[in-house]
Formats: sequence, C-alpha cells, structure tokens
Amino acid sequence: METNKIALKAFIGLYEFHTKLFNNVLEGISDEDANNRLGTKANHVAWLAGSLVYERYLIIDLLGGKTEYTPNELFVDHKGIVDSAVYPSLQQYKDEWAFISPIFKEVLKNLTDEQLNGPDPFEMPGGNYTLFDTITFCVDRESYCIGQIGLYRRLLGYEAMKYD
Repeated sequence: METNKIALKAFIGLYEFHTKLFNNVLEGISDEDANNRLGTKANHVAWLAGSLVYERYLIIDLLGGKTEYTPNELFVDHKGIVDSAVYPSLQQYKDEWAFISPIFKEVLKNLTDEQLNGPDPFEMPGGNYTLFDTITFCVDRESYCIGQIGLYRRLLGYEAMKYD
C-alpha cells in the first residue's frame, strides 16, 4: 500500500531529527553521571543511549544492510540494564551513532512496499505486525528514550537539551 511508503518518508524525517537530538541530549553529560540511576531502578543514560544505538544496528542487520558495527554484548537480544556492568562512554555511543545512522537511513529509503507490508522481523509480541508497524514502534521508542535522557539531564543538574 502506497500509504506506508509516504508515511515512511515522514518517519525518515523523524529519524534524521533523532540523529541530531541524540547528540544534543548527550552533550556535556559526564560518563559518571551517565551511569547514575539516581537511586532508582530506572535505566540510566548510558543504557538508554546504548539501546538506541543497538536498535538502529539491529534494524539494519534484520533488513539486510551491511555494516561492520559489532553490537556491545550488554544490549544483544534487547538485554535489560545490568547493575554491575560498566557501560561504554557516551563518546563511544556518539561515534557508533554517527557511523550507523547514514547506513540506517539508506536501508530505510530503499524499503519496498512489499517489504513494508511484509512480516515484522522482530516478531514483536501482542499482534500480527508488519515491518511498517515495527518501524512505527521503533521511531516512537527513539522519541521516548531521547525524552528520558532529556529528563535525566535536568535531574542531574544539566541545562535542558538544545534543539539547534
């Protein structure tokens, strides 16, 4: 259905915006603060950032895109936060994000209507989803995670994220 291809163009615009916001929201946060859960069980900034990198990589991989990126074992199979783990630096995540984001965009741009209407490669629970449905979920999840990091910025005493 051509409607999915038109909507995908809008999602690619959102993904491009998220590519910029990812860097903006991490700007200036120390690695020590990135691992601070503020005395809660919430996912910290380092986990949120790493999970975003991993998700983009996974989409590339599942859709047949080629990249030399090797995901960090802390995120494989959508593993939750590990209390005792030492997470990579935010700079490493930024570097990985910069590497995979152009590849990610190309993979999305080259999807066909047949692929978009085909099965969900993640096999998400709770429904009979298409790849288009999965992409919809993933773009929304990126917004959600970037928003959580934005909230952490303020709770940790940093300035609000800049949009420019």
